[in-house]
Amino acid sequence: MVQRRIMLKPEDVKDFVTVASKCDFDIDIYYNRYTVDAKSILGVYGLDLTKVLTVRYDGYNAGLENYLASFAVAC
Repeated sequence: MVQRRIMLKPEDVKDFVTVASKCDFDIDIYYNRYTVDAKSILGVYGLDLTKVLTVRYDGYNAGLENYLASFAVAC
């Protein structure tokens, strides 16, 4: 299970969901107790985008890794 901490802006959500949808494994994004499917645009918009979010997945996709690296937050 891989976890990445990211910060998204509202204008980045559509691209994030598009990249996540191209992966053939499950991707969850969460903040505190709220967990949503990262492939759901409404679910991601429902999160508090002013906070650091955690993306959790169990698989590998080079496009996803590169995309998440551009939004990474230092732990």
